[in-house]
Amino acid sequence: MDQRGASATTERAPADERRAPRRPRRWFAWTVVALLAVWAALRVGGLETGSFLTQLMTVTPIGAGLAALTALLSMLKRNRPAALCAALVGVVLVSCLIPRTSGVAGEVADGVSLRVLSINLFGRADAETVVRLVRAYDVQVFSALELTPDAVARLDEAGLRKLLPYRVLQDADGAIGSGLFAKYPLRPLTGLFTPIGHNMPAATLSVPAGGKVEIVAVHPNPPLGPKVDEWNASLKALPSPSPSVVRILAGDFNASLDHRAFRDLLARGYVDAADQVGKGLVPTWPNGRAIPPIIAIDHVLADRRVGVASTEILDVPGTDHRGVFADLRLPDLG
Repeated sequence: MDQRGASATTERAPADERRAPRRPRRWFAWTVVALLAVWAALRVGGLETGSFLTQLMTVTPIGAGLAALTALLSMLKRNRPAALCAALVGVVLVSCLIPRTSGVAGEVADGVSLRVLSINLFGRADAETVVRLVRAYDVQVFSALELTPDAVARLDEAGLRKLLPYRVLQDADGAIGSGLFAKYPLRPLTGLFTPIGHNMPAATLSVPAGGKVEIVAVHPNPPLGPKVDEWNASLKALPSPSPSVVRILAGDFNASLDHRAFRDLLARGYVDAADQVGKGLVPTWPNGRAIPPIIAIDHVLADRRVGVASTEILDVPGTDHRGVFADLRLPDLG
C-alpha cells in the first residue's frame, strides 16, 4: 500500500469511529419512544390488563414527563424524527391530564353544604392532627380507612366524639377496618352492595334541610399481583348513583383517574371532587416517606348533581396517605 492510500485510510478511520456509536443511541431512543407510545395507547384505549399494566397507569403523569424528556434529548442528539414522535406521544398523554388542572367550583354557590373528610389512617395517624382538621374544616362526615380499635380510642380521647358523635364503625386490627363518623345522625345501611376487599361500611346520613344522603367508606385491596381481578370486581361492585337519593363514596380507592375501572365508575354518574376543582393531579400517596407523594388514589366521589365548592389535600403525620377534604353542595331533591 502506498503512502497516499495509508493516509486515506487513516483519515477515514476517525470518521467511522465517530459514526459507529450513533446507531445504538438512535435505536435506544426509538425503543424508548415505542414503549411510551404503547403506554399512551393503553391509557387512551383503557386497555390495561394484569397487575403490572394496571399499576403502570397510576403513574401516567410521570409517563408524560418521560415523553417530554425523551423529545428534548432526541432533539439535542439531532434525532429529529424520534424527537417528533416522542413529542406527539407526550401531547397524547398530557391531553389526558390537562382536564384535571381546571375546575368549575365557581359555578356552585347554592345548595346545602356537606363537608366530607376522608383519611386512610394507616392504623397510627396522629389523632390530634385529625381532630384539629375536623375542627378547622368544620367536617360533618369523616370516612376513616385502616381504622383500628386503638385508633378509635385515640381519636375520641383527642376530642372526636364531641365533634362527630354519630358513627357506623367496622374497625378491626390491621388494614381491613373502616368507619364513618358524622355530626348528624347516621343509620347503618345494609344490602346496598357487596363489599370486596376491606370493610366498607355504608350509612344513611340525615342532613338538616338537606334530606338523606347515603355514604360509603371505600377501601378495596390494591391491584397487586393476583388481587388485580379482585380490585376490578370491587370497583364494579360499588353502588351507582340513584335518582331518588344522593350518594357519596369516600376513601382510598387504590385507583387513579388514569385507571379505566375508576373512569368507568365515574361514568355511572359520579364526579371526583378534586378533579372538579382542578386538583385532580395533586398526589395523595405515599406520604411521610423519603420520596414525595407521586400518585392520587384517595378520593371523594359524589353524585354528579352535587356541586363541589372546594377541595383540599391535607398532610397528616403518622400515615402514608394524605387526607382529602371536600366541601360539597347538595341538590334539592324535593
